[in-house]
Amino acid sequence: MKPFRFDHRALGRLAPGAMNKTEAAYAQHLDLLMKTGDVLWYRFEGLKFRLADKTFLTPDFVVMTRNGLIELHDVKGFMMDDANVKMKVAADQYPFEFFIIRKTKSFWMKSPVSHRVPENKNKEDANVGAERRS
Repeated sequence: MKPFRFDHRALGRLAPGAMNKTEAAYAQHLDLLMKTGDVLWYRFEGLKFRLADKTFLTPDFVVMTRNGLIELHDVKGFMMDDANVKMKVAADQYPFEFFIIRKTKSFWMKSPVSHRVPENKNKEDANVGAERRS
């Protein structure tokens, strides 16, 4: 008989369009950033990305920054492996900046999701750099 292990994760997902407490707190933070002009616009679950057959990612927030850039913010209390993989795959496939947002005791921590640069792009950049040095 297997020993019982308590799972601290929620026992279900909220309905689409419904925020959990952490997401609601981050929405209030984005409201403050809008008042200061650092954020021009945001929307909860505003975009859905197809990653593969029957595999999708819906970041928690689509955010337009002061300079007009679109960022995708995913608010996490803790990070599951599948969510981390999905964020990295999306960052590789789509031309947006993806961020993991975590709440600390005193501030919101915004961590970029790394994505790989296509191999050809590295070679082109290396050639451009060599031409500039000449």
